[in-house]
Amino acid sequence: MKDPELDNLAKESLLYDFYGGLLTDKQREVMELYHEENYSIVEIAGELGVSKQAVHDNLRKTERILSDYEDKLGLVSKFVTRSNALRTVRADVESLRDELAGNDGMKNLAAKIDEIETLLKGMEE
Repeated sequence: MKDPELDNLAKESLLYDFYGGLLTDKQREVMELYHEENYSIVEIAGELGVSKQAVHDNLRKTERILSDYEDKLGLVSKFVTRSNALRTVRADVESLRDELAGNDGMKNLAAKIDEIETLLKGMEE
């Protein structure tokens, strides 16, 4: 997945959110400690009773696995694209509503735009 808007940590978190269930228990544990709990590699090694190198290797391998899933399935990329499109539509809807609010003959159209905006909010959750 190559999206300049996502920094590496956000990308890894999204990959884990989408594909984490496909990992082994040990891979999930290391990823959660590192990405969710913000443990350092040294802290994870101490927690799990393994070497720093083992933790580092586990993280790199797991990140590669998650990237491979994304390359094959593209779920995160589709999610990001849809989220960006929804954000654009929402901005356009707000702009139209603001423009129409000043025109009394267009009140019904403004109300319909409000309904669309409510539906969009529901899609983002």
